[in-house]
Amino acid sequence: MSLVTLQTQFGVGTITLNRPEAANAMSISLLQTLSEILQMVSQRQDIYVVILTASGDKAFCAGADLKERKGMTEQEVKRAVRLIGATVNQVEQLPQPVIAAINGVAFGGGLELALACDIRVASEQAKMGLTETSLAIIPGAGGTQRLPRLIGIAKAKEYIYTARRLTAQQALQAGIVTHLFSDVYQGAQQIAKEIAKQGPLALQQAKKAMNTGSEVDLQTGLAIEALAYDALIPTRDRLEGLQAFAEKRTPHYKGE
Repeated sequence: MSLVTLQTQFGVGTITLNRPEAANAMSISLLQTLSEILQMVSQRQDIYVVILTASGDKAFCAGADLKERKGMTEQEVKRAVRLIGATVNQVEQLPQPVIAAINGVAFGGGLELALACDIRVASEQAKMGLTETSLAIIPGAGGTQRLPRLIGIAKAKEYIYTARRLTAQQALQAGIVTHLFSDVYQGAQQIAKEIAKQGPLALQQAKKAMNTGSEVDLQTGLAIEALAYDALIPTRDRLEGLQAFAEKRTPHYKGE
């Protein structure tokens, strides 16, 4: 079976890590397969929103495959870490909104993968943390950068320095996840379906404006927002939205 699968339905693309026997750890093969699927999804105009999840109910992703890494040379370790970082960056760079459905443990690179998503939801039994310092290393796939931006640098430093493993409720309180569900797959689908009803080009431009604007000063951010808005003015979807509003009906967007 494929190490990563893609299913699409009603504008929702679900990417599933499929290595449950190894806690969905990121082996080189899994990363390469995931990278190929992400590249494909980035070009798919029929996918409006993406859910990233994993097989089973115990692990979202336990991070890097440490059994595989044990036999690597220092140079091979460096290449493996860079591959994880590049693949995580691909998730963040997808034009579509991405929801991480954290169905179990998400430690180290597993949480870094989720941090690259736009929205994170978790099962009530999930546990997560950037635990790398307990292995005498640091988060190497964006964790030291994305977690402080998400929850503030003070909390992020505490969690990274202590390698603390958070319960789902603690992650919710910290702002790492936005919702807890007894059935995280169903919960993520509900949010995805709500997003998929909106104009797909508008979703992409909103994501671009927020992601880019959050890294610059306010005035530059406002200029980025204006450019993102301008890009939507000539689209057929915008006209369809106006027409549907006037006719008091549900709009039928096509991503055009």
